[in-house]
Amino acid sequence: MNILAIDDEELALDGLVSAAKKAEPSANIYRFQKPKEALEFFQGTPCEVVLLDIQMRNMSGVEMAKEIKLLNPHTNIIFATGYTDYMKEAFEMHASGYMTKPITAEKVKKELENLRFPVNPVRKMRVYFQTFGNFEVFIDGQPAKFKYDLTKEMLAYLVDRKGVLCTSGEIMALLRGDNYSPSYFRSLIKDLRDTFSDAGCEDVIIRQRGKIGIDREKVGCDYYDWLDGKIYAVNLYQGEYMAQYGWSEMTGAGIKVTT
Repeated sequence: MNILAIDDEELALDGLVSAAKKAEPSANIYRFQKPKEALEFFQGTPCEVVLLDIQMRNMSGVEMAKEIKLLNPHTNIIFATGYTDYMKEAFEMHASGYMTKPITAEKVKKELENLRFPVNPVRKMRVYFQTFGNFEVFIDGQPAKFKYDLTKEMLAYLVDRKGVLCTSGEIMALLRGDNYSPSYFRSLIKDLRDTFSDAGCEDVIIRQRGKIGIDREKVGCDYYDWLDGKIYAVNLYQGEYMAQYGWSEMTGAGIKVTT
């Protein structure tokens, strides 16, 4: 579990981080005093939980929570404050929790045990595909970086196909329509293979006689777990599936939101 702790007062931040470490010793805890720096970090490092002071200079905790939710609506925001005046705003934000200072390990532990969005245990897999919301690829908990944007979209399509081997013609017809170029397709494949090979997990990609697919047994994926009926995935879906790709709407239409 990755936890982002933010408080613009150093002593308060020390207490927040100390309590979090005692509550969840196995977590990776990242600390920041400056909200803007924390937001920049959050964009590149997925954090399931954010422990956030409400009263901060330059940017309030509520304002920052809104920015975080825009980046990832499934982030668990747990507010920390010395006052109870902001509880209404916290509830309106659909925050995961609300703690009053002084922060203790017991208070943090209680909130972590009752997260609004349960932390996905399958994230322990080396390769994890997030399909609910925007499509994202994580390798060892870090966002994968590709040379071409279409490489990521091609991978999204392979994930959507649930392990079915796809031909180059099928993939390129989806990505580029009539502008099919065998050489460009080979560039995408190389980009894909290089990214996974550099991480030592190239075995998640299957290639056979001009076809390519995903080995479902070697990856984690919220959509696959939704199909298997796992509770965390059923609760995680909030109405969006691979939202940045128009072709995903057909699959998304078949996924139901539970209330």
